[in-house]
Amino acid sequence: MRRIVNLLLFIPLMLSSACSKGSDLVRDARLAEQIEYAIFDGEPVYLETPDGHRFLSVYTETDEARGAVIVMHGRGYHPDWADTTNPLRVGLAENGWDTLSIQMPVLDKQAKYFDYVPVFAESFPRIETAIQTLRDKGHERIFLAAHSCSVHMVNAWVLEGRLDGVAGYIGIGMGATDFRQLMVHEWQLANMAMPILDIYGSEDYPAVHRMAPERLAAIEQSDERSRQIVIEGANHDFLDKGDELVEAVSAWLDAL
Repeated sequence: MRRIVNLLLFIPLMLSSACSKGSDLVRDARLAEQIEYAIFDGEPVYLETPDGHRFLSVYTETDEARGAVIVMHGRGYHPDWADTTNPLRVGLAENGWDTLSIQMPVLDKQAKYFDYVPVFAESFPRIETAIQTLRDKGHERIFLAAHSCSVHMVNAWVLEGRLDGVAGYIGIGMGATDFRQLMVHEWQLANMAMPILDIYGSEDYPAVHRMAPERLAAIEQSDERSRQIVIEGANHDFLDKGDELVEAVSAWLDAL
């Protein structure tokens, strides 16, 4: 029934998707230009997808890395976004994990969840290019860490059966959409067959909390090392709670 409801809500989007021009590449480039020279920790690196699209990433390297984490920001932001993204990419590096924070597809600032669904697939080559980049650097243990809208992009990517080269998954604020916009794609967590960390704030969005039991049941099917953690006092963006987020993620990674 839920799937039928989702599809009914999605009909207007499907009717307009043929006219979609894809993600906003101009804004993508503008964000890169704005932050490239303001990055203090880490190295700005432009990656290129197989179809020739260049996008900004930030590579933060450690002396003796235990693995690497690909960090994916929330809706409409960038690879060095002050809340969630920067604390993760810098904090995890300080705890012994190389990080590669990548620019995800963006639309205009007013875009909602349903607006983003048609461009989810644009994230696939970016994720895969990031994975291959870390492989080329010699990494064998590569984890994905996705926040908010990037969670939906990863979920759609997994639905396509594209999980090669991933050792584990960190989903942050999973299930966030907009008012009366239910998730279009069903959760793929139970099918991922890897350790998963589901982490969100006690002050997160209602949808994130509402689906928490469903997500917990799914990740427990995926791997016995999977965990669900709530950060007390944190909102969806982990404002002023970056240290707590990094501590929880680092502790989970260390325990694997």
